[in-house]
Amino acid sequence: MSLPVDTKELSGLADKALELGQQYAPKLAMAIVVFIIGLIIIRMITGALKRLFDKKDYDETLERFLLSLTGIILKVLLIVTVVTMLGVQMTSFVAILGGAGLAIGMALSGTLQNFAGGVMLLIFRPYKVGDVIETQGHVGKVEEIQIFNTVLKTPDNQTIIIPNSPISTNSLINITAEGKRRVDFTIGIGYDDDIDQAKSVILGVVAKDERIHKDPEPFIAVAELADSSVNFTLRVWGDVADYWGIYFDNLEAIKKALDANNISIPYPQTDVHLHKVN
Repeated sequence: MSLPVDTKELSGLADKALELGQQYAPKLAMAIVVFIIGLIIIRMITGALKRLFDKKDYDETLERFLLSLTGIILKVLLIVTVVTMLGVQMTSFVAILGGAGLAIGMALSGTLQNFAGGVMLLIFRPYKVGDVIETQGHVGKVEEIQIFNTVLKTPDNQTIIIPNSPISTNSLINITAEGKRRVDFTIGIGYDDDIDQAKSVILGVVAKDERIHKDPEPFIAVAELADSSVNFTLRVWGDVADYWGIYFDNLEAIKKALDANNISIPYPQTDVHLHKVN
């Protein structure tokens, strides 16, 4: 059974829809155009700022943070402008934003903490882009300090994204802050070998490496009388960038030099004495 159709009611709805379309279609079209043009202008502004920062040789950490913050602020202003063009009263829009902001703020409290952490990192500058740091159980080179996160690149080319809040409120190690770093070695020789000769051989090896600083001068001393060996502690200084090269190259060179001078590097061993019982 078909229901009766009120043609007058349908005609009235069609007229109302046409009227609304005629009223809002131009505003909607203009709002879309303004939104697209606004995005283009924002991209131009941030690009111009980046070129200005590069020309003036600004700090890279501050540059990236300001570019990110500027882009977000301009996009928020653009959205407010577009909504206003659609006929939404600003007082109502502000009230809606206030209520939504409270709810969003409670839901995204962690995100806001990360933003605050990013600001604190920018102010106190415990590290900058290019530094190698250890934090939150990770070690890597700082690639970028964003508004909410810090991006690290590990030595094996992995990207690690760490929220700013725990970084700003916990301890971290800035490995490259001082420009130079101490390289520590532990080297063992046999109990029957000559300690003074071994010291001379080891110091002779590190003296040939031009990457090792003369001030402070290399330090070597007996650190332990272990179960199977007499252990030396060797400490030398070099530039941060040369750390692993100094360590690996000299470790190999010391082994070869000790072998050439008949100085043993013993492996763990146990002496067993058998007593005959009559």
